[in-house]
Amino acid sequence: MSGAGHAAGHPPARAAGRRTHADYTGGVYGSMLAASVIVGAGTLGSFPRVELVLLLLLTGGVFWIAHVHAQLFGERLARHRPDRRVVLRVCREEWTVVKAAVPPAAAVAVSPLLGLGVQGTQWFALSVAVAGQVGWSVAASRRAGAGRRLIVLSASVNLLLGLVILSCKLWLKH
Repeated sequence: MSGAGHAAGHPPARAAGRRTHADYTGGVYGSMLAASVIVGAGTLGSFPRVELVLLLLLTGGVFWIAHVHAQLFGERLARHRPDRRVVLRVCREEWTVVKAAVPPAAAVAVSPLLGLGVQGTQWFALSVAVAGQVGWSVAASRRAGAGRRLIVLSASVNLLLGLVILSCKLWLKH
């Protein structure tokens, strides 16, 4: 998703000057991925917390590699071979996919301190992932120079998508 935001068009000219190399849309995708992993893990039975933490982080890492690969070997490869500087920049830009998995993984890790069982842990981590998804979408919209209405729309769409994932968890459990 990180690259998809730019495929449709370039950021507005007024935002281009402010824009750094950070692209938070990978965080939106990574948060949604983490939520999906939690839902999937919950439907397969009870996972020990350590396994769920590792599953979240490793899945984020694998998808980060996939995003880097897609960015480097898509259109760029047809034009010219990427050099080391480009590879490192793309790795940094896509790192938000991994960063988005950390808060839900941390929620799983601290859940025993909160007295949460397996179900409570999954709901807590899922809520953290959805909140992250909304937060990353707001950050991505602001970074792109979007106005207030578009930021609210982006947050609302991502909240709706998160609620769809939550609904899937409810549906799969019944």
